[in-house]
Amino acid sequence: MGAVLLATKPSGLAMWRDALLAVDPALEIRLWPDWGREGEIESTVIWGAQYLAELRRFPKLRLIVSMGAGVDHLVLPPGPPPGVPVARLKDGMLTQGMAEWVLLNVLRFHRQDPEYRALQAARVWEELPPPETAKRRIGILGLGEIGGAAARLCAHLGFPVMGWSRRPKDQPGIEALHGAAGLDAMLARSDILVCLLPLTRETRGIINARTLGLLPPGAFLINGGRGGHAVQEDILAALDSGALAGAALDVFEPEPLPPEHPFWVHPKVFMTPHAASFTIPSSAAPQVVENIHRARDGRPLINLVDFAAGY
Repeated sequence: MGAVLLATKPSGLAMWRDALLAVDPALEIRLWPDWGREGEIESTVIWGAQYLAELRRFPKLRLIVSMGAGVDHLVLPPGPPPGVPVARLKDGMLTQGMAEWVLLNVLRFHRQDPEYRALQAARVWEELPPPETAKRRIGILGLGEIGGAAARLCAHLGFPVMGWSRRPKDQPGIEALHGAAGLDAMLARSDILVCLLPLTRETRGIINARTLGLLPPGAFLINGGRGGHAVQEDILAALDSGALAGAALDVFEPEPLPPEHPFWVHPKVFMTPHAASFTIPSSAAPQVVENIHRARDGRPLINLVDFAAGY
């Protein structure tokens, strides 16, 4: 049997190795860049486009697994070796973490936390008019596994929730819209807009001056998808004009965000460093090992990436 090559930042290699071995102690694990004999590598578990060109070294490679739900890092040039299948993760803990981050920021804006922090800084004792949950409409771009979980969590608290996807989807308790007309209709009623889309050719730049202009005045933006979904200059313009009342941003382009970027010091921007949710290796390892064994046995793989769709 061949070896499994782990390729990610050095601080994560041992954690992934230990998680995979806990599921199958018989696995032969190699850590980048110490892959040994190139002809022995049969699978790789990877995060980062910088490794893609080197994967062509391995003539017997039969499986690539992304260490996260997103695969945009694997579609960058030169892309994966031709003919090698790519799988992504669908991990419950990753989904839970992202749903929690969305809810954190929905409640931050809904419960007027920025305004109360400003009053605290000014040492002003003042009650603001109470918000009404049933009137705070939430629109979620992306109704996949992560978007659906975030939508259900918000709906459980009594928020009216809409979700938009490329194709029609049925989510109990969620008003589901799709297509270009559905997008514009949802934006016009979204007091809080949440982006959890995969990054594809069609979704790049979807948060722009036009789409932001369709939101109700004083709406809020939450972006936990990818930095490429947003035109950052258009977000800044909307914040400065008052069209947007605030933005919670976890993803940027480029990353890390340059220290001179205006987001760092903007009073209406709440930033996290692409930390909304992480893949927990011990949680994801069973499905990774399952795919490794399926690839060895020639059985159908799970969570395969559809590169035509972009996810």
